[in-house]
Amino acid sequence: MVVTLNWSELVARLRSPALAEELSPVAGTSCVVVEGDGFGAAPPLWPHCPVIALVPNQAPAGADVVAKDTAEAQLLTAAIERNPIAAMVLVELLRHNERASVADGLFAESLAYSSLQHGAEFHAWRAGRRARQPRPDPDAPAATLRRVGDELRITLNRPHKRNAYSSTLRDALCEALALLAEDASIRRAVVDGAGACFSAGGDLDEFGEATDAGIAHAARMTRSAGALIHRLRDRIEARLHGACIGAGIELPAFAARVVARPDAFFQLPEVGMGLIPGAGGTASILPRIGRQRLAYMALTGVRVSAPTALEWGLVDMVEDWS
Repeated sequence: MVVTLNWSELVARLRSPALAEELSPVAGTSCVVVEGDGFGAAPPLWPHCPVIALVPNQAPAGADVVAKDTAEAQLLTAAIERNPIAAMVLVELLRHNERASVADGLFAESLAYSSLQHGAEFHAWRAGRRARQPRPDPDAPAATLRRVGDELRITLNRPHKRNAYSSTLRDALCEALALLAEDASIRRAVVDGAGACFSAGGDLDEFGEATDAGIAHAARMTRSAGALIHRLRDRIEARLHGACIGAGIELPAFAARVVARPDAFFQLPEVGMGLIPGAGGTASILPRIGRQRLAYMALTGVRVSAPTALEWGLVDMVEDWS
């Protein structure tokens, strides 16, 4: 159920414990749409569901996401109602991460993602997928390294799977980043992707393999390419082209410099799977584009073009090097 209120009505509800409890998917409320003027700062107590502000040309602090018109509001509410628990977890995580350090944000994201992997919404998404036979990787490294002088080129090398982010690719990327961390003679690293795109996101053939939420969280915290890129960000440039989906933008966003080719596009489809961004996006993309734009991207799964990404600050330059 979608509840429509004005700002004063929302604040009044949140001051009553009984009424505040009703604003949660557990109580049947998927989201709150707030219409009209008079928005204040962040509410005294956030509801346990997304708050959509239906206001043109404003970005009120008391909203999780902004819809400029009724059509955008309907797009958001439809997406939220399909997976209300994942949507709730996303906005609550972004509220937290807006105030947290990157390390704390990655920790919170990992816990949230690991929990949702064992949730009904993700299981329903998996059940609706057509079974397919996983394709084996060719006998080639998942990431290649090439050093010229004091520059290291790290190339994601699974073009047959659009550089899908698998455990093998994660390990190869982490090993390359460890080399960068240990060798001070490498002044600069460039991370790019082989083939048609930088990365089409997580390898769907591996989705659902985690059967223990605790171990999944421990593994994600123990070997995190996002944490390594953030640590080394001042020495890293990401060069993106084609599809940059899920991890394909979450990881590059940690780098100090992100350059996109004009054909690049960006998407965060995880909420539609009953999940949230899980490769670090709620910590890496958040400071680049802000909580409300990130929530809009993640809730709707909308495709963001290179020019829009540049305008928002998701990338630092658009350049055609083909």
